[in-house]
Amino acid sequence: MSSSAEAGGHRAALAAALRAAGLPPSLYWIEGTHQPAPLPPDFLYLRRVPGDAGRWETGGYERGRWTPYASHAEESEACAHLRRLLLG
Repeated sequence: MSSSAEAGGHRAALAAALRAAGLPPSLYWIEGTHQPAPLPPDFLYLRRVPGDAGRWETGGYERGRWTPYASHAEESEACAHLRRLLLG
């Protein structure tokens, strides 16, 4: 399996875990895996760092502003961080 396919698997597994935990889909946004439409007014997110496709960030979106909380070298680290933010 390629590294990009493995990485996408991390995001898919996270989205499945959040659904299984019963989190409302409007509470989170995961690039390429779970992107609610229309965009909710506020949520926690995981996405590629704008301008640096090799890094990932987790953060909060509120009132039209993306606010990074942390930057991660690996997608798996970003997934683990978002999971902790949402599930404790």
